[in-house]
Parts: sequence; structure tokens; C-alpha cells
Amino acid sequence: MFKRWLSIHKKKSCLIIGPRRSGKTTFLKSQFPEYKYATLDDLDDLSWAQKDPKGFVQSLGKQAIIDEIQRLPVLTVAVKYAIDNQDARFIMTGSSTLGLLDAAADTLAGRMEIYSMPPACWGENEGDHTHYIFKDKLTIKQLRENNRFISDAITYGQFPEVLNQSSDNEKHDLLANYRNTYFTRDLMQLSNIENLEALLIIFYHLARSVGSVLEVSNFSREAGISHPTAKKYLNTLLQSQLAFKIYGFQYGPAKRYVKAAKIYYTDTGIIHSLKVQLNEGQMLENFVIAELEKRRKLGFIQTDQFYYYKTTSGSEIDLIFEHGDDLYAVEIKASRRPGAKDIKNLKAFKNRMDRPVKLCLFYMGDDYQEHDGIRLIPVSALYRGR
Repeated sequence: MFKRWLSIHKKKSCLIIGPRRSGKTTFLKSQFPEYKYATLDDLDDLSWAQKDPKGFVQSLGKQAIIDEIQRLPVLTVAVKYAIDNQDARFIMTGSSTLGLLDAAADTLAGRMEIYSMPPACWGENEGDHTHYIFKDKLTIKQLRENNRFISDAITYGQFPEVLNQSSDNEKHDLLANYRNTYFTRDLMQLSNIENLEALLIIFYHLARSVGSVLEVSNFSREAGISHPTAKKYLNTLLQSQLAFKIYGFQYGPAKRYVKAAKIYYTDTGIIHSLKVQLNEGQMLENFVIAELEKRRKLGFIQTDQFYYYKTTSGSEIDLIFEHGDDLYAVEIKASRRPGAKDIKNLKAFKNRMDRPVKLCLFYMGDDYQEHDGIRLIPVSALYRGR
């Protein structure tokens, strides 16, 4: 479709994790056209692999792509044998980590690299990344040009196939198809979920709760299912890479801070597919944090985990992370002219910390600004940024 920003090791076996329709298969077939290809979505291949894992792997030769390995994690044992004894190289993909990463870690430790392929970053379909989001400055002309695409990006997201549709109606229809297949029925089959209605309610309630602290009891009550079942359904969304979790950032006495997690959708196109109407602030918050999470998974933002910050008294910051030696605190505001109220929590956070903090605020304007040591970054700077 288009050149992706992911680079993988040219000689080692590897596992690429990402949600359905994020472009894993297309990427690998274009990168390794000479490799034999098999997918466990094919019932014949899956049946053969289940009955004779070793024979199935040997039939693929010394260089092969195995798609949707999460359908049979035990197959990694046969892959390990081929790597160790036949000098083989295998590239595997998984659209869920359910039972997969544990199996891979046990059998392929030291033999395999693990990569993430999220849906495309905003602007990835237009070419290579052009700048560093938190360091460089685009011209006002560039920012204004990027702003012309922002509404479409937030509404329909960045699934590669969606980006290639020529009209809004085609994008809408494709995302609706994703909802009815990859986002729901595939998950039900993979995770032994039988209650489609409850799963959809979990999807909808999660969308309405974007930006709020996770309360599993609310999800179980909305869906009419038990607390353990609601937790299982939420974990299924996380393991299928359709959503991700960030935790409360803490320092000093733990009782001062909220530790519970927040969950965001991996791509705002998922929210559109659900036909849930969120306010502008919620959509923008999910969009910006998801775009930064994509870059974290690709290794551009070098941190193991994103956090948010919230005190028990209600002071809150949308995103906290460490990148190298720097600690970043990030706020996201759906405003063209942020005021003192919008930056007060960032200033208070800096005053509480005993180390330097880089303070940033993403907003809907079209120029960079600096206020009291806080860098205001237009959301349009995310376009083709890393």
C-alpha cells in the first residue's frame, strides 16, 4: 500500500504484533516477496498445523512468513526447532497477545525480535517522517496545510485500508465492516466470548469513558455481566491491540495520587465505527495520545510506558513519560487560544517535582508558542512527525 515506518532485523526471526488490518501482512509480503507464506486463518493450514506442527513448519522451508500465529501458540515450539536445527528464519505475525507472548518468550527467547505494528501514524501514507514532534518547529504554512487534514484524521483514523478509500462514505462503510468482523466476531472466536451484545456494550462504554479513570464495576453494570466477565472482555480488547492502558503516575506518598488505569482506543477510527458521539475534547485526547502511543511502539519515543497524573484533590495531567533523561508532562486542549486555566496544572506539577520537567500543551492553533516555560505545540505538528 505505502511504505511503513517500521524497520525490522534483516537476519533474525521475529514476531510482529498489531491489530487486525494494521498492515502486517502487506508489509511483510512487500519486504520479503521470496518467503513462503502461510496463514492460520486458512482452516486447512490451521488443521495441518494442529495435527502435525513439525511437519507443517518443515513444509515451509527455511524462510517463511506465518500469519496469525496467535491461533496456535504451541506452533512456536516447532518454529524453535527449525531455527535451532535447520538454520531457518521465520517471521510471524499476531493480532492478539492472548497466550502468545508467554509461549513465544518461553520457546524463542534470544532467537527472535518482537516488534509492534499499530495502524499507520498520521501522515505515514504520505512518505517518510519529516521532523521530531517535541524538538523541531514546522513553518506556519506547513501547520496550516496540515490542519486541513486533521478533521478527517480524527474522524476516520489511520487504518491503512481506510486511508486508501477515496470518499467519506467508503471510509465509513469499511470501518462498519471492521466493527462487524475484526473488532467483534474475531475477538469472540479467539477469546471464547459468547455474548456479542455485552461485548458491544463494553466497546460503547469504553468509548464514552475516554479520558476517565477505569471503573470495571461500571462496565459490568452497563453490560449486565459479572465483574470478572467484564474484566475478561476488557482484557480481550487490550490483548487484541484495539485498546491500550496507561497508569497513574506516582512519586512520594502513594495515597496522594490516583493509581487506577485509563484505557484509550488504538485508533480513533474504532470510535467512529461504533457510531458513538464524543465531545471534541475526548476525541482530540484519544487522537493525540493514540498517535503518541503509535510512535512509542515504533521506538520513536523511547519509554516503556505512558502515564497520566491525577491527585486525589483532582489536579490532572493527560500524559507523563520519560524519554531518555527527560521527563515530559503533556496536556491536550481542544482550544485555539489556551489560557491560564489550561496551563495551571502543568505549572503546579513542575513545582512539585524535584527534577527538571519539559512541559508541553497540544492545542488546535497553528503556531508554536511559549508561556511560563510551557511549550504550546499545534496538534497539526503530529502530521508526519516522529
